[in-house]
Amino acid sequence: MTGTDEIDLAGKVAIVTGAGRGLGRAHALALASAGAAVVVNDLGANLQGEGSDPTPAQEVVGEIESAGGRAITNSENVSDFSGAGRMIEAAIDSFGRLDILVNNAGILRDRMLVNMTEEEWDDVIAVHLKGHFAPTRHAAAYWREQAKSGVTVRARVINTSSPAGVFANVGQANYGSAKAGIAAFTQIAAQELQRYGVTVNALAPNARTRMTEAAFDLGERPSGFDALDPANTSLVVVALCSDDAQDFTGQVLHVWGNAVNVLRGWSAGDLFAAPDAVTLLDALRQHSPDGLAPAGMMRGIEEAGGEALS
Repeated sequence: MTGTDEIDLAGKVAIVTGAGRGLGRAHALALASAGAAVVVNDLGANLQGEGSDPTPAQEVVGEIESAGGRAITNSENVSDFSGAGRMIEAAIDSFGRLDILVNNAGILRDRMLVNMTEEEWDDVIAVHLKGHFAPTRHAAAYWREQAKSGVTVRARVINTSSPAGVFANVGQANYGSAKAGIAAFTQIAAQELQRYGVTVNALAPNARTRMTEAAFDLGERPSGFDALDPANTSLVVVALCSDDAQDFTGQVLHVWGNAVNVLRGWSAGDLFAAPDAVTLLDALRQHSPDGLAPAGMMRGIEEAGGEALS
């Protein structure tokens, strides 16, 4: 992909959650490089969401400031409704406004469904799904008030879904369900907030982070172009944050290297008449004599990796 030099975000203020490492770090650096002031939010917890460490967020802020940008750290828990509100207020108090919210924070508690505990389910749903709702809810209220007061709003929410959410993956019932919920949340929020000048889109990236390295064998790091470099996804974030993307909303984008698929999601599919159960079953059997089953995440990723459109 090309760089971010042609997109100017000077004067804009962004929040990136989970920005201490991985995708969030890359997003924060890319937005700052394009001129935005950035609130670097990160608890500094481990992959399971335990503990805290301010160091990763502080290091990202240091990188941004060393390059001449503006940034502050924030350690609020995005799944805490009041804490998410304080994070939005911190951006406005520090930089005078808020234009961009990138919801990215997440944890992993992978387990096969028959062994998953209630806590493992609840914690992942809270950080991912509620951790998208809570910041977006508070940011949306701010932008609505801005719009009602006569301010022209060109705001952005960028959510983080996953191939596990849009294509499904074994062993990730909690994580995949949260990520699928984020895709639906994106479409609903886009419809509700468009009237205020806010676009809402989601990314389903293939990227090398500590989360994906813990879940999959991603192979050796290549010496040339790295299709799994988080920075590839960050360029999509910057593009969506441009004022020229004001009419692009409610979409879920699968990102792999320098290829981006605008996913179609659920469609009407095949239609069957069902006057009774026997007729329906016969029709289904004639349509799919070998049965039907989910293809799974890797098949979905392979099918999405077609030739890029220019």
